[in-house]
Amino acid sequence: MDAIFKELKFGALTLPNRIVMAPMTRARAGKERIPNDMMMEYYALRASAGLIISEGAQISNQGIGWEQSPGIHTLAQIEGWKKTTKAVHMEGGRIFLQLWHTGRASHTYFQPDRSRPVSSSPVAINGEIHTDEGKKPAQRPVALKEEQITQVVADYRQAAENAMLAGFDGVEIHAANGYLIDQFLRDGVNQREDQYGGCFENRYRFLREVTEAVLQVWDSERVGVRLSPTNPFNDMKDSDPEGLFTYVAEQLGQFDLAYLHVLEARPGSDHPMAGEEQVPYVTPQIRDVYPGRLMLNAGYDYEEANQALEEGQGNLISFGVPFIGNPDLVARFAQDASLNEADPETFYTHGEEGYLDYPLLRVQQAQQASA
Repeated sequence: MDAIFKELKFGALTLPNRIVMAPMTRARAGKERIPNDMMMEYYALRASAGLIISEGAQISNQGIGWEQSPGIHTLAQIEGWKKTTKAVHMEGGRIFLQLWHTGRASHTYFQPDRSRPVSSSPVAINGEIHTDEGKKPAQRPVALKEEQITQVVADYRQAAENAMLAGFDGVEIHAANGYLIDQFLRDGVNQREDQYGGCFENRYRFLREVTEAVLQVWDSERVGVRLSPTNPFNDMKDSDPEGLFTYVAEQLGQFDLAYLHVLEARPGSDHPMAGEEQVPYVTPQIRDVYPGRLMLNAGYDYEEANQALEEGQGNLISFGVPFIGNPDLVARFAQDASLNEADPETFYTHGEEGYLDYPLLRVQQAQQASA
């Protein structure tokens, strides 16, 4: 049996394979930001994954930063997500909810009181923000005060409780891709001079507090954390990514988490976000210091993913775009079948096109047999 098809246990939770559906923003929750029947069908179709990690769900109104993305901070959102978790479980699947606060990657457009977005420091993104009215120039954020940070940590804890009420099997803390936690970690944004800024320990403090808060709700084997050491998305950078993220990984290793999820382009890869020019490649150093399960995300194909698992580079591989175009990606891998090509033009549109209309392998095989 190839390594990618071997089961893996997270405490009482058993994954039947090492193929994980990566969290991907899809913008199908409507302007109400309530998970709907379209989303329920989308996730249920992908239940054969060893684990599904949902798209990011905002932990509060303040955390909103993308058009028609779902939340996990209202009763209606909890009830909406219940449909998805029930459908995935009925298909035999497992699903974690990704907890998301966009920080400075938001806009006054999204804020109920039209306030400016928040961050670790008042450093604006050099870029634009996606809204229902099109892209808007990013704004200079407001630095969170220490008492406000305490409230945001409480929001993460409440969101973790809400995820449990909604029937999820666990949660992933989104500390990657230039969103709020990443804005505290990397010194390209974090210019604070208090206990949340400066040295590695201080910049890690916010993530540590969030993780500890979430672990008050969930057992450790039901909590993952996602990092992106060299991903420049949302205008992010750090002066010493190797030093910072090996420190963060070593500290997170004390929590006995379900996994540490690392998104980073491998040297020579064509990962669409991180880019092969990003150096150094930090994941091997993280693997050396992190004692738990490591989930890798770096634009792998089947052969590359299986080789990485066979060589012990990681314990799980998450796939993003391949799962968009191939709801039955696991079956296609198992049968060495060709993959549907996902259409980038429909990644962030709001209807069923490019969301629910990719053909299943069994349907394609039946059509070929009858032709």
